[in-house]
Amino acid sequence: MPSLFKRSWRQFAWVTLVALLAVLLLCARLLHWDDQLLLLWQERSVPAEARAASIWLPDYELALETELAGLADDETSGLTWNPLTGTLFTVTGQHPKLVEFSPAGVVLRSIELVGFADPEGVEALGDGRMAVVDERRRQVTVFRVTPDTERLELADLPSYDLGFADAGNKGFEGLAWNPLSQRLLLAKERDPQGLFELPFPGEDGAVGALEPLPRQPLLVRDISSVTIDPRSGHTLMLSDESRLLVELDLQGRPRSFMSLFGGLNGLVQGIDQAEGVAMDADGTIYVVGEPNRFYVFRRRSEAPEPR
Repeated sequence: MPSLFKRSWRQFAWVTLVALLAVLLLCARLLHWDDQLLLLWQERSVPAEARAASIWLPDYELALETELAGLADDETSGLTWNPLTGTLFTVTGQHPKLVEFSPAGVVLRSIELVGFADPEGVEALGDGRMAVVDERRRQVTVFRVTPDTERLELADLPSYDLGFADAGNKGFEGLAWNPLSQRLLLAKERDPQGLFELPFPGEDGAVGALEPLPRQPLLVRDISSVTIDPRSGHTLMLSDESRLLVELDLQGRPRSFMSLFGGLNGLVQGIDQAEGVAMDADGTIYVVGEPNRFYVFRRRSEAPEPR
């Protein structure tokens, strides 16, 4: 009888252990711990001199978290820093608008986007022009914004087809301007996921063909937004599903990362639906999340808050 009891107890213990392991693996999958463990492994192998030349996201922490007033029903998506105005711009998808706001999250104005279907990304091109990528229409539209601009008519603006006619709601979401190559960097969300470049000459020149960048293991489930650090040339890639912000080096390889879960990098609640990322020349990182959350991250040694 005792031996039977021991066998039953061992079987119960093994079943319990296997069940616990299955639950842990399921949690890891759902919370994307596997993505983060792979990135952590790569991050720990980066030498000190390479870290010094990087953005190095582990050094960042939350400096400000607030709401963009009046945009709760509009679903903010995409973000850009405009060095000419010292302000940020985002687009909204539910009611298409281009919204300008201060680094402290104070909304300054909204510009109606007439004829746009699903604007997902916005980018300041550095010469006074701006660009918006419309995921549903699979096109990039370019325009200028003046202090008096109140609405933009798609029919009156130059637009460029991006292809992928069958992409549906899994098209281009991220948009960034590379001042070194004078090209647009576009991020396709998934199926297939990838980064592309679009040669973009002057206002009177013809746009080049969309060029896929060499495929690298990006280690994220989707790509929501991208921006380029004007100092290092490295790319920041935002993933909503993986809840990660990843730094890519000049070869497109992951260099460092920041988890967007609560309890890390100064975040209390975490960022549930991160949709846009931008960076200014000082290295401050800005993130917007649906429906209208706004976050500012600074290096831990930098005390000044955005004004």
